[in-house]
Amino acid sequence: MCYSLFRYSLQIVTLPFYDTVQKKNQTLRIALAQLNVCVGDVQDNLRKVREAILHAREQQADVVVFPELVLAGYPPEDLLFRPDFIAQMQAGVEALAVDAHGITVILGAPVQRAGLLQNMACVLRDGEVLAEYAKQCLPNYRVFDEKRYFTPGTESLVIEVAGVKLGLLICEDIWEDAPAKAAVIAGAEALCVLNASPFSYDKQAQRTELLQRQASTTGCALAYVNVVGGQDELVFDGDSMLLDAAGNIVFRAQAFVEGVFVQDWDVGSVCRGVLHTPSDLTPLIYQAITTGIRDYVHKNGFSRVLLGLSGGIDSALVLALAVDALGAENVEAVMMPFHYTSEMSVEDAYQQAAWLGVNYRNLPIADIYNSFTGLLAPEFGDRPVDVTEQNLQARIRGVLLMSLSNKLGSLLLSTSNKSESAVGYATLYGDMAGGFSPLKDVYKLQVYQLAEYRNTLGQAIPQRVIERPPSAELAPGQVDQDSLPPYEVLDAILQRFIENDEVLDEIVADGFDAAIVRRVVNLVLLSEYKRRQAAPGVRISGRGFGKDWRYPITSAWRKNLPFKTPKEQA
Repeated sequence: MCYSLFRYSLQIVTLPFYDTVQKKNQTLRIALAQLNVCVGDVQDNLRKVREAILHAREQQADVVVFPELVLAGYPPEDLLFRPDFIAQMQAGVEALAVDAHGITVILGAPVQRAGLLQNMACVLRDGEVLAEYAKQCLPNYRVFDEKRYFTPGTESLVIEVAGVKLGLLICEDIWEDAPAKAAVIAGAEALCVLNASPFSYDKQAQRTELLQRQASTTGCALAYVNVVGGQDELVFDGDSMLLDAAGNIVFRAQAFVEGVFVQDWDVGSVCRGVLHTPSDLTPLIYQAITTGIRDYVHKNGFSRVLLGLSGGIDSALVLALAVDALGAENVEAVMMPFHYTSEMSVEDAYQQAAWLGVNYRNLPIADIYNSFTGLLAPEFGDRPVDVTEQNLQARIRGVLLMSLSNKLGSLLLSTSNKSESAVGYATLYGDMAGGFSPLKDVYKLQVYQLAEYRNTLGQAIPQRVIERPPSAELAPGQVDQDSLPPYEVLDAILQRFIENDEVLDEIVADGFDAAIVRRVVNLVLLSEYKRRQAAPGVRISGRGFGKDWRYPITSAWRKNLPFKTPKEQA
């Protein structure tokens, strides 16, 4: 929540202007440092910032702007409670001030002042920290917990660089109106926003609309710089950009690409060439997932991954994603057939592994299954065969995969998707086993869209894998639709309940069968204990099963769902 406008106080700092010729038309040579940093990697983050400063200076930039909390990485979470970590951040800022020779540097870091920790934008030049701006609007929703750590700022900051007055803002500040207005009142001719804004498939459109509105409303040109790369379940797309005072996008950095982008930015003119947000989101989602895989693997000290390749659509897509993220030489696929595994599945798995050039193993599990069931037979007695035997197959596969992971030093990728995870259609300690789950936030219908898209880039997934009815192949003739509603229905209900928080009556009013809605929602709530034990995975939606889904495991609310079917109402 922002403080009201009249409570803001003001800092105006005029920085030294070293150019011998005053720039015309208020042109500022600006470098947007769209960096991929890792939380807590203090020395490497410092190295990246130093290299970016050097590059910007070589390109004769007047100013280089870094993302929010670039020294710490985002989000640093409870590292912010550690005084030794905060001391490292302070030392890093002071060291970088020395590197800021002949160029103005604006970077984000957690800084403690008068006993208060603040999310700060630090202005550095020629050995000095010339000014600091504390983030005023602290997000505390979904994946954000900033009120847990930071004290909000109350002062606007306008600095002058090469004759241009820049108002500084940090991320959430631009999503509210008051901070930008206060900066304009203070004399800002352009706004400079430091960000750590995670990707979701609707974020770029929202972001573009917001920035265009703020620029045109304030009459200020706007520089937006965002971090890029994966951090646990979050993935950041960069999407740094420059806008003119009318809200036209005059430069946009390539999404999911690290770089220092130097541009001559005329803050006093209006450009007629407008750059648009891509309308097809599937390529962006694919990039987001591959980025998330690559960074999670590398930032956690791995170089190789493996996965169980079943011949089904989910594992086929994960294999393609892993190869695109890490290279075929770093990916291994393991087929573990059983009596119910079709010849088609075996053939398609082998074919895909050959197409993509990955190492491929075939480890039949029938002997292990027979050994297990023989050992358990006296304990099971005359109880009938049920889902226990199906889960046993999945858990044998999980044990084999985890054993290979341990022995080979490869990170195991699990292959469950969001639709399955939502309703518990996965085996705990079986196909849920793994260190990272690329499809954790991908609905089943999106799995098909991504698979079709990947095949437009080159031969990757056999077409009959995409076309055949999905099946876990844990029982004779089994298909997913024996246990679940059609995915067109299931995914639509899940999206409304999970991401939109719609009540059951609203979902039914959209044309869905009341009994199916009740059953799906009940399964979502009942399966929380499984999801809590699942591997982390890339978040691509507005609400994934992770930090922004915090339902209790032990809860009787599902028995008291605020909904009645038409028959019950009668």
